[in-house]
Amino acid sequence: MTRRQFVTGLLLGGLLFARPLLAAPPQGTADEILLGMSTVLSGPAAELGVEMRRGVLAGLERANRNGGIDGRRLRLISMDDGYEPERTAPNMHKLLEQDRVLAIIGNVGTPTAIAALPLIRKNQTLFFAPFSGAGVLRHTPPERFVINLRASYAEEIDAMVQALVEKGGVPPARIAFFTQRDGYGDAGYVGGFASLRRYGLKDDQQVLHVRYRRNTLAVENALADLLLAEPSPRAVILVGTYAPCAKFIRLARQAGLDALFLNVSFVGSAALARELGEAGNGVVITQVVPHPQQSALPLVQAYREDIRKIEGASPSFVSLEGYAAARILVAGLKKADRPLTRSSVIDGLERLGRFDIGLGIPLHISPTEHQASHRVWPTRLENGRIVPASWEEILRDLPTERRP
Repeated sequence: MTRRQFVTGLLLGGLLFARPLLAAPPQGTADEILLGMSTVLSGPAAELGVEMRRGVLAGLERANRNGGIDGRRLRLISMDDGYEPERTAPNMHKLLEQDRVLAIIGNVGTPTAIAALPLIRKNQTLFFAPFSGAGVLRHTPPERFVINLRASYAEEIDAMVQALVEKGGVPPARIAFFTQRDGYGDAGYVGGFASLRRYGLKDDQQVLHVRYRRNTLAVENALADLLLAEPSPRAVILVGTYAPCAKFIRLARQAGLDALFLNVSFVGSAALARELGEAGNGVVITQVVPHPQQSALPLVQAYREDIRKIEGASPSFVSLEGYAAARILVAGLKKADRPLTRSSVIDGLERLGRFDIGLGIPLHISPTEHQASHRVWPTRLENGRIVPASWEEILRDLPTERRP
């Protein structure tokens, strides 16, 4: 054997021995733990992703100020998908297979979550606290790699329908839906119709359902269908983002539609309030976290202190949700076996069982429960502000039935 052959063999052997190390589960570095997020940071829904990212960062930075995890800092790598599924898959590929993040946290949106799930399953990586209430993320029994924080859209809309029918006396057939034409809007409508069926509706032909295209403000056709309906709806449940929902509500009221408008939490409360101003008075938004400015709960007080350390941030419902997600993930990391792996992080979260991080309600994550919270808080808009309100207070403003 020549010297050249010996050296070549040595190098090839070294590469062969290194391969198992390259294929090993991600460990980060000695100093850092990497987390990933593909979210909407541009386009008409950008505020949702920006706020979610700020909340997650605030929660992670609190952990870092307290020594991180075993002395390792938590670092978030965030990528913009513009709320378009075709941009999500390349982002997830980079995060999971090139950056080799330990877990994904706080992705925004249902259509983008649907695009992310195949890569999550392929890489067997935690998909934690997505900003979506869709049923596709809530299997029974639960999917191992998906763990949610928030209540589902079905639970939010069920709370609306129950209040409208039982407390407001609204006939189920007089409740209409305005939804985004994609997996997000469909998830909301399917959950809403399931609620209406419990009150006697037989098929979806009895429900007025109008839609608009994602990432547009093209709501006029949907509004025209609503205005032409006979009898007119007494309540409209909106499953969309803040800009098109604001335009739809404003135009509907200008056209004289006398109905109560109710939005699910994904709409982006602060942005909707800002877009509508006084024209939004009485508009309802269900929330999946307490009021970020008025609540005195321990977690919310800590959040208000921490969110102001993030450049450009101020309290909002969306960033509070991101902050709570980060705090829960940190708790799960502390319970995970060492060394940290993509699998051990999931085990650590499942070991939390029933716990309270200061939200005033018991949360629960276990091998059989992958949605920590089922609580819904109703709010409404008053002079451009978001205020807590009971269903009784909300329904006092329910338009009365017009008699011929």
